Formats: sequence, structure tokens, C-alpha cells
Amino acid sequence: MKIFVLALVLLTMTTGEAKVKVHGHRGARAILPENTLVGFEYALKIGVDVLEMDLAVTKDNHLVVSHDPYINSDICLDSEGKKPKENTMIRSLSLKQVKSYDCGSVKNKRFPKQKTIKGEKIPTLDEVFKMVKASKHNKDVEFNIETKIFPAHPEITPTPEEFSKLVVELVQKHKLQKRTIIQSFDYRTLIEVKKLDASIRTSQLTYANLLDSVAVVNASKADILSPHYEWITASEVKRLHQNKLQVAPWTANDPKVWQKLVEMNVDAIITDDPEALIKFLKSQD
Repeated sequence: MKIFVLALVLLTMTTGEAKVKVHGHRGARAILPENTLVGFEYALKIGVDVLEMDLAVTKDNHLVVSHDPYINSDICLDSEGKKPKENTMIRSLSLKQVKSYDCGSVKNKRFPKQKTIKGEKIPTLDEVFKMVKASKHNKDVEFNIETKIFPAHPEITPTPEEFSKLVVELVQKHKLQKRTIIQSFDYRTLIEVKKLDASIRTSQLTYANLLDSVAVVNASKADILSPHYEWITASEVKRLHQNKLQVAPWTANDPKVWQKLVEMNVDAIITDDPEALIKFLKSQD
């Protein structure tokens, strides 16, 4: 009996280690408005492993959840219900001004299944953390948080040091260090995060193929490589794993692509339609 129980435990551990984690990209933007509390709540309910989101910083230094450093006029409306002025930078606005925009009433044309939620506001990262804590769904979910920072445009964000400090201090305040990944295309924030708190995992985002992905990830002191799904191969995944690095490709929405990534043995998949990916992965069991 003891041998059977031990074998069952070992099997469970092995299965857990092999599980492909599902990251809900911007919540679940195939279904609900991106980077919104309602989108994140939905992602919690369907059982994502990780909530993926992006950060901008207001003029008064509040971390807000937005993919763009500006108010996106394709998916937001101003207080009068009109399209916002182009390139209104979040860094030029106070939190109160950012909260005046409705970013739930306009459907993203790229996602035919997406439902609109009138009046949905751009949330702060603090609000996201509090919502998860109060939720009855999936309270142990992890967070994959991107610092949107642009070396060529230092005027639209804080410095890497300031940006990283704001994020790390809020993560620490909520005691979420073990459940948080900080990701970025800009390695500078990743290095700063590790200086501030080495227990927080970091992920190097990349657009294209790399001459030496292991060297790139090691240079940014990251724990994870997050490449575009078209720029990763099985041999590269194996090499990264041999160097004790994880792989989390973005943003894959096609079952044929999911199948290829599973066969490559990636650690996670970032997707706009996490419910569909969860069902796909269950069908593979």
C-alpha cells in the first residue's frame, strides 16, 4: 500500500511539472475588453494559471494596466463618449484623468467573439491585486506583468529604476513575490527588479529569432524566455531547459499552433482565448 501511495505521489508530481501553464493575455481579450477588471475576473473564473497584463504609469505615479503608453482611441471613449485625441500619453495624465475614459464600450474588431462592457475603466495594478484577493475564484493565480518602457522615448515612462521600484514595492505590499513574473522587452527593468527583489521571477520578451537565446536571457538575469511563438523551435526549448530556463511563447490563438508548442515541451502558452486553450489541453490528457 505504501509503495502504491508513493508511486501515486510521484506520478502527480511528474504530471504537475509537465503541465503547460495557461496565461490569459490581457485577461481574455478574445472574449472581453482587454486589461480590464471584468476581463481578469472572467479569466479567474475559467481557471487560468496566470493573468498576463501590461503597465503604464500616470503623471502622479500610479501603475495602471494598459498595453499602450497612450489612451488607445481604437478601444476607448472619452467622458463625452467620443474617440479620444490620438496619442494622449498616460504619463501626461493623472489617475483621475485616466479613470475618465471608458475602455469597455468599443469592440475590438480583431476579436469577433468579444463582448463589450459599457463603462469599464482602466484599472490600477493595486485594484487588480485587490480584486483577485477578494475573488471566490482561483485566488492562487499568478501574475505576468509587463513593464511597457521604450528606450527611444524616455519621456513617456519613468526611468527603468523608478518603474521597477514602483512595481516591486506594490508586489511586496501585497506579498505576491512568489506569484509574480515581471516581463519586458527592455532588459533594463528586468535587471532592476532582480536588484530590488531576487525572489521575483523575470521574463525576457523577444520579437524574433536570436543568435543565442540562452545568452540573451542570462544577460538580463531572467528566469524565462518569452518569444513570439513563430520564433521558437523544439531544439531551442530543449537547450533553454538544459540551462534551467523556462519558455513561455506569446501570443498563440490557433489550436494547430498550440499543438506544436505542446510537442516542443514549452512551459506555458500566452493566449487571447484562455478558455479555448484550457479545453484543448484537457483534450490532450
